[in-house]
Amino acid sequence: MEKIVIIDTGSSNILSLKRAVEIFNSNVNITTDSQVILSANKIFFPGVGAFKKVMQTLETRKLTETLIKAKEKEIPLFGICLGLQLFFNESEEFGASKGLGLINGNVKMLPKDSKKQEKLKIPNIGWFQLNLNKKFKNKKFSKFINSIDEKNFYYFVHSYFVNPIKKENIVATYNFGGHEIPAIVSKDNLIGCQFHPEKSGKKGLELISNFLKLSV
Repeated sequence: MEKIVIIDTGSSNILSLKRAVEIFNSNVNITTDSQVILSANKIFFPGVGAFKKVMQTLETRKLTETLIKAKEKEIPLFGICLGLQLFFNESEEFGASKGLGLINGNVKMLPKDSKKQEKLKIPNIGWFQLNLNKKFKNKKFSKFINSIDEKNFYYFVHSYFVNPIKKENIVATYNFGGHEIPAIVSKDNLIGCQFHPEKSGKKGLELISNFLKLSV
């Protein structure tokens, strides 16, 4: 049985993710141990809270180097919510803060006004449909993406969003007041969701299952 790791970022609701993963694989380990992380077949990288604070926790636990090594080893790595945002170069949340730099781009605050100049509520909390990006290029995750149906809804709760430099890294977006906001982003062995698949019902669980089925 494959060895699955959930990185303990000290900030996230890890137990709900662990329960979701255990539906498909019981060999799940929540850890901050670099050796355990780097010996895994698949890695989940969740996160809730402030970008800067979690980055400081990662640095204190020497996990920034571990995550960079995991990318170099090409271990499939799934970032969820803030976990996805931390893949990027920097965030403007509470002033500029450096990220892991695994995907080129930055993290910005959600627009306060819709395209029709109506006030938008931030944080954005709710269920949204995805729009697949036809220009996305990453064959490693084709099976993962095949399960996404644009008719289905996924659960979001966030105030900031990822803004990759290369738009072909965007797997899917969602419509927020007329703005197309990146919802799933991927590069090399990395993939991340701005929404919470573990809280998105059957279709969210399907994405977790498909990630676990990826051949390395």
